[in-house]
This record gives sequence, C-alpha cells and structure tokens, in this order.
Amino acid sequence: MTAPDTLEKEYQLLNLIEQRPQATQRELAAELGVSLGKAHYVLTALVGRGLVKGGNFARSSNKRGYAYVLTPKGFKEKAVITQSFLQRKIAEYDRLKAEIARLSAELNQPNPTGTEPPQQ
Repeated sequence: MTAPDTLEKEYQLLNLIEQRPQATQRELAAELGVSLGKAHYVLTALVGRGLVKGGNFARSSNKRGYAYVLTPKGFKEKAVITQSFLQRKIAEYDRLKAEIARLSAELNQPNPTGTEPPQQ
C-alpha cells in the first residue's frame, strides 16, 4: 500500500513527466518541492513498476539528453492514481467543510460554505 504523501508525489510526478518528458531530475524535484533524493526515489519506483521509461534518447553526454516517458502501463496507472487522489481530496474537502460549519456555529457566525454543522 502506498502512503498518501507518496501517492500524491507519484501523481504529481506522472503529470510532470507527461507534460515535460525532457525535464531533469533536478527540475522535477524543484517543481515537486522535494529533495533531489526524494524525486529520484519516487522516479526509480515508477521505473521499477514499469510506469515510466527513461533513456538517453539524444545519445549525448549532456544530461539534458535524458528523457522520461510514461509507458502504456503508466498511462493506465496514472488514471487509477488520479481517481484515488480525487477521492481523497473530495473526502478532505468534505471534512474541511464540516469543520468550517462547526466552527462557524460555535462562533454564531454565518457559515461561508453554506453547509449545516454536523449533528452532535
């Protein structure tokens, strides 16, 4: 089972690779807001699972010649991860709405979300 924070990074990394296959690991790490080591760890895991393929497509000594691409399996898994990520975010949103409603009721203020506070 993948931890929620790792699942989110996998989701973000798959999106970045799809959008910018020529990005370096350093650039991917910066965009993800993680260390280079963490980006390498997640990328290696995705390659190991057959979701991403990497190669020196330009056949040059320049590291920028390296590219990552999603495999067909990677595109399918990205859809699964996206669905899981969406469900988790919707549940998080619902919890936040309930908390806002409860706090608004506690302060006797109008609820900005328009939802009712949870029954106690």
